[in-house]
Amino acid sequence: MNFVVPGLRDRSPDWLERLSALWPDRVAVTDPDTATDYTYGELRARAEVVARGLAQLGVRQGDRVVLLMENGVEMLDLLFACGRLGAIMVPLNWRLAAREIGELIRDVEPSLIVAGTDCADLAHMIAPDIPLVTVSGDGHPACSDLPAPEEPAPRADVRLNDPWLILYTGGTTGLPKGAILTHGSILWNAINTAISWGLSEADVGPSFTPMFHTGGLNVFTLPLLMLGGRVILPRRFDPIQALRILQEQRPSVMFMVPTMFSLVAEQPGFETADLSHLRWAISGGAPLSRETARPWKEKVRLFKQGYGLTEVGPNNFATSDADAARNMDHTVGRLTMFAQARLVDDTGADVPDGTVGELWLAGPHMCAGYWRRPEATAEAFHDGWFATGDLVCRDAEGFYRIVDRKKDMIITGGENVYPAEVEAVLAMHPSVREAAVIGVADDRWGQAVQAAVSLRPDQTASEQELREFCRENLARYKTPKKIVILPDLPKNAAGKILRAEAGKHLRTRETESA
Repeated sequence: MNFVVPGLRDRSPDWLERLSALWPDRVAVTDPDTATDYTYGELRARAEVVARGLAQLGVRQGDRVVLLMENGVEMLDLLFACGRLGAIMVPLNWRLAAREIGELIRDVEPSLIVAGTDCADLAHMIAPDIPLVTVSGDGHPACSDLPAPEEPAPRADVRLNDPWLILYTGGTTGLPKGAILTHGSILWNAINTAISWGLSEADVGPSFTPMFHTGGLNVFTLPLLMLGGRVILPRRFDPIQALRILQEQRPSVMFMVPTMFSLVAEQPGFETADLSHLRWAISGGAPLSRETARPWKEKVRLFKQGYGLTEVGPNNFATSDADAARNMDHTVGRLTMFAQARLVDDTGADVPDGTVGELWLAGPHMCAGYWRRPEATAEAFHDGWFATGDLVCRDAEGFYRIVDRKKDMIITGGENVYPAEVEAVLAMHPSVREAAVIGVADDRWGQAVQAAVSLRPDQTASEQELREFCRENLARYKTPKKIVILPDLPKNAAGKILRAEAGKHLRTRETESA
């Protein structure tokens, strides 16, 4: 007998409608900045208010809504309101330079921009012709100042394959790519994470990473909410406040990038802080040094490493508590429940265990490709597999170890920086002829962005001038911390700049100045 109702089996659930019915009075989100708790019932009511406001502005299914704002319960209001309307939320990195934000807005063509008070003037300057709503960040529902119709907001016929989020990732050719996360991929990542990481409704976790990255929404926030857990949601990461949250809110699980772990461990009071309430802490987003992990491993029962990326998950691997106790921190664990992986050589053939290969991933938590980038999508996706560009080794027990990056991406403080993007900005300077950008190991940031440039004939420019130029056109974390000016940049026989050789000049100059 067929119990499947035709046409309904792929319909996406309304998260807050279900969750508020199960746990209406249970605390879902704690805002430590205002000492305010929000129950699941309150989250549903807030999302309804916002959905009405968006509908009043004409937002319909498939429309993009750009966000320029810090973390906060208001971002969840907008996420679930967009989900109800079938609209696509596009949170942008407010740390970017105006030029960069403008490029992304033009790429995604939103019908509405929602900005925090700190970003409202910037948003209006960049896109004066796009309707703008300002969110005060005072805990009131986003868009609550709009006249709301008496009738409920329309509920779109949303399917699991419909887009819900576009999250921009770094672009190797300059413009970042927008990964399209569907209702289904977000739901399956939450399920995958809950099962494989052993989360439960009793768990409490802070969300320290920004929600314009997949880590802010998809590592803990949505998986914990799906289970009926509690999310601690500060506006932005501050190491002093983070340590206070750990002591006062007593979370059971925690995710941060290595730079955050370093900064919190440097705070007065860390050595005497009681962190015994943490079942475990997990580091991801960038390579983790032993020196960064050491103080945490001394204080936390279990300390783990993870691996993920915007396009798939991000949660693909997990380390059980028993394996973490075996000190398996040189790996990112085994595959999560619904993730699939291959390690392949340059021809796409699988390599045996113990051999390094490029990691390809697949699963229902995979994104639907890149927004309006068919060529980039075709290059990265192969018959249902996503080519990560990361070189990985798997041992006989099924543990995966990240060896290196096949791509040239730099990860500094958990942020992705692509050399081509920085090189393109340097090339905009009238004195610069060529530029090569590389990542150099850095104890605090994981990697530091550095550059080597050559100048045009009869032109001059100082390192400080070039750094200030970059700062005007790039986010601060993308701006090279060191720029060396060379007579010419090393190239191969085809005339292609050799970044590795340029890096040797940078390291030589750094040694000479030490």
